[in-house]
Amino acid sequence: MSDTMTDFFARYDAIILFLHVLSAIVWVGGMIAIRFAVHPALQHIEDATVRLARTLEILKNFFALVIPMIVLLIVTAVLMSMGLGFKNIGGFLYGMVHFKEAIWTIMTIIFIFIYIRRNRAQRAFLAGDLATTKALLAPIAKIFIPVNIFLGLVALFVGGILRGF
Repeated sequence: MSDTMTDFFARYDAIILFLHVLSAIVWVGGMIAIRFAVHPALQHIEDATVRLARTLEILKNFFALVIPMIVLLIVTAVLMSMGLGFKNIGGFLYGMVHFKEAIWTIMTIIFIFIYIRRNRAQRAFLAGDLATTKALLAPIAKIFIPVNIFLGLVALFVGGILRGF
């Protein structure tokens, strides 16, 4: 199977790498856009109900875009790892591959947590509980998305290092 994966990757390496980088850019870039452009603009909406409704809608739309990107990122990472034979290398490079895998895994776990939290906020919003909605959404913008942005940028940097080998 290893030879088959190596051959497959050799044939489609540019497409696989492109899709991998694209999925990372959409995910990390989307978070940057939401946190540093969209979120501050939303704060100028004075009506709390409208502000929370727009926040929930933006996150819902973002998730619809990002979930396929996360799946694509994982699939292309596996294809690259197997196709490049990273399991047969040692030392620094092998450690960097696992470091990057760990970062994306942590980011995915945080994303799942954000997804669940946003859905709980949606239910609270529909029940008319604006205080709970706001309390559930606030850490997403203040903590979880900034952490994922940082981790994503580190993973992109590590990916650049790995591509240089």
